[in-house]
Amino acid sequence: MRMLSKWSIMIWMLVLPVMLCLTGCKEERGPELVMATDATFPPYEYFSGEEIVGIDVDVVAEIARRNGMSSRVENMKFESVIAAVQSGKVSLAAAGITVSADREQQVNFTRPYARAMQVVIVPQGADIESAAHLSGRSIGVQSGTTGDLYVAEHIGEPERFANGALAVAALVAGKVDAVVLDNLPAEKHVARNPKLRILPEPLTAEEYAIAVNKNHPQLLSMLNATLEAMEQDGTLARIAESYLNRQDAEVADEEATSTGLVASFYANFVKNSRWKYLAEGLVVTIEISAAAALIGIILGSLIGIIRSTADQTGRYRVLDLLCRLYLTVVRGTPVVVQLLIIYFVIFGSVEVSKVLVAIVAFGLNSAAYVAEIIRSGIMAVDKGQMEAGRSLGLGYGYTMRSIIMPQAFKNVLPALGNEFIVLLKETSICGYIALVDLTKGGDIILSQTYDAFLPLLAVALIYLSMVVVLSHLLKKLEKRLQKNER
Repeated sequence: MRMLSKWSIMIWMLVLPVMLCLTGCKEERGPELVMATDATFPPYEYFSGEEIVGIDVDVVAEIARRNGMSSRVENMKFESVIAAVQSGKVSLAAAGITVSADREQQVNFTRPYARAMQVVIVPQGADIESAAHLSGRSIGVQSGTTGDLYVAEHIGEPERFANGALAVAALVAGKVDAVVLDNLPAEKHVARNPKLRILPEPLTAEEYAIAVNKNHPQLLSMLNATLEAMEQDGTLARIAESYLNRQDAEVADEEATSTGLVASFYANFVKNSRWKYLAEGLVVTIEISAAAALIGIILGSLIGIIRSTADQTGRYRVLDLLCRLYLTVVRGTPVVVQLLIIYFVIFGSVEVSKVLVAIVAFGLNSAAYVAEIIRSGIMAVDKGQMEAGRSLGLGYGYTMRSIIMPQAFKNVLPALGNEFIVLLKETSICGYIALVDLTKGGDIILSQTYDAFLPLLAVALIYLSMVVVLSHLLKKLEKRLQKNER
């Protein structure tokens, strides 16, 4: 029991900071409209430098101003914006969201503030002239959008991409035959790529509205009244027109500087300091990975010791049962689902740092795999080692810490290294909870330049560099441990 008490102290060292953050991180602030969006959808929402701008952003900012409130934008994956509204993480969602019967079951919608159409983008010279020619073709869509739903219902199963820019990049590369997208973003993609064209007949017309939690009828009434006033005095039309003109100027500017690899490098990384998206995302990725790895090592080692002790001595059966249940649940569910549950459900009503949420989620996930790695290392140590320690009068806990664990750690070091490499790459899903990690930084650049090659290549090379460095450090540690044996 003495050994478990010391391990318990280590666990409390991890748990207490989390508890303090949960009770102390909630900020007191004045009236604020927190808007969930996916800033990869120009001209409605996109990055300009380090700032998220667009039609939706300005509409919400004007609504807040007219009602004596401030506004703030939370950038996340499109698939998460409705969940963010439902959980209360944000006040509303404005991301070019089309009103549909299924979505109305989850949230309330304001009066429409914009109208759009779903159009088809095809390569120049393609033998596709209308929607009738799409049958049997591979069609790219942005996952979760009404274009996705329309194609799946009326044409066939589409190829789903995280955002429209990736879908268009796949079209340019010949991976799909056509892309279905909202008309304004589609026009921007085609304006930047003369190899593409839009079919003259749209697939369907739709309206955009702001999504609000069903438990906030007063907010819905305020939004509707303000949107009506903005439509009557021409504010909505002026906001839309200003961004359409701005986008046309940006397209012309990009075209003037997009010839050749050097110019493409400049447009993707140097212009408007876009390299900062990757640099800041890299810091977030390293921060989350390092802290989650620490949690994984400590908690995973404790679980591994409990399980191996139960296997070898028959002690701690209740704890062993709880550990088995934990391992089954964590290893049996995808890490992205765990991340969303922890953010939207467990921490749903708590104002807590998203970085902390990611650290907890990835740390708990990693601990499950580290536990089995550690257990296999302990079980691989000859039983005579434990018997020798006990015969010398050493306690079970001291023998485990001083004799068994060092040998087990050395045996499983390659497997631990592989787990930490996997953990580093798993953090690429942080964009689902509005964190700009390394991968999300690449997506932001892609959404501005419509060039998939260089941003994705840069992200891949940075991940590869980190893996190479980590593998080198682990190899040096292995050699040092081998020298100590001599």
